[in-house]
Amino acid sequence: MLKARFKKHTLNFIHPGGTSRGIMNSKDSWILFIYVEDAPEYYGIGECSLIKGLSIDDRSDFESKLQIVCDDIDNWQYWLEEGLFEFPSIRFGLEMAIKDLSEDGDCILFSSSFTTGEDKIPINGLVWMGDYQIMRERIIEKIENGFSCIKLKVGAINFEDEIKLLNLIRTDFSDKEIELRLDANGAFTKDDAEEKLKILSQFSIHSIEQPIAPKQWELMADLCSKSPIPIALDEELIGIHNQDYISKMLEEIAPHYIILKPGLIGGWSQSSTFIREAENQNIGWWITSALEGNIGLNAIAQWAYTLGNPMPQGLGTGQLFSNNIASPLKMEGGFLHYDPKLKWEIEGIING
Repeated sequence: MLKARFKKHTLNFIHPGGTSRGIMNSKDSWILFIYVEDAPEYYGIGECSLIKGLSIDDRSDFESKLQIVCDDIDNWQYWLEEGLFEFPSIRFGLEMAIKDLSEDGDCILFSSSFTTGEDKIPINGLVWMGDYQIMRERIIEKIENGFSCIKLKVGAINFEDEIKLLNLIRTDFSDKEIELRLDANGAFTKDDAEEKLKILSQFSIHSIEQPIAPKQWELMADLCSKSPIPIALDEELIGIHNQDYISKMLEEIAPHYIILKPGLIGGWSQSSTFIREAENQNIGWWITSALEGNIGLNAIAQWAYTLGNPMPQGLGTGQLFSNNIASPLKMEGGFLHYDPKLKWEIEGIING
């Protein structure tokens, strides 16, 4: 017989995280523990991670729903298969905890050359929104730290300043040396999106995520057909779980890429459905964490490695928090590594 419990863990940003939706100083996660009643010392662990104002399960009954799942944990298959469509972060936390328990509870969910430390995952360096000088310093820091792919959040500061930042990079680094990705988080409007994309294209941009707000399929499809910069869907995927609807959305919008965040769309299984549908329509994709702590990031990274996608993945968020759980994950020179000699420090969360 299985037992389950959870504990809330608020992660604090080392530096405020700026997006077009506002500034974040902290974010909440709930750590889920699942164990066999007769052997509580062996447990699987998962992370249910919310982003305020973005996750569809950012709602008042979140904790009560998580408690219901814990009280009915022997029916975990029902919860994974159909009971948690409206709570994708709980679904993913449950999925990783069950997987961890089945793999002996050592946080090795997908054994590979990544988890043995023999291989690494290329990642993009994320530069959050800030004022011009702060973003300039962070861009230079990422380049000096060896990143060959940089992702900039755009849409919150003055557009002319954002152009200056892009010019700063392209003055010294060609697109062969530094790949530039942009993420607008839906900040552009119907009236200015096309013109802004045209201006941004002079800087050899690899792609731009979600230039306009989601649920504007006709407008997004029009932008995708005209844009000189490849467009990637991000927030557009949130809240969609029906396979036929996924296929219809991708066919109508015809994006160049989709960005898969398991914590926002419902876990590995749901992400795999998106990948299959995207590949059927010759749409590219990559994996990104959604401000999870190291428990969630570990689960996403290990799974992402097994997919064999050579593009830089969006998995560089582990160093954003001052109170993250210590783990074998480390970021060096534009790559995410798993060092099996380093230990997890989960006891403080369990016993705290």
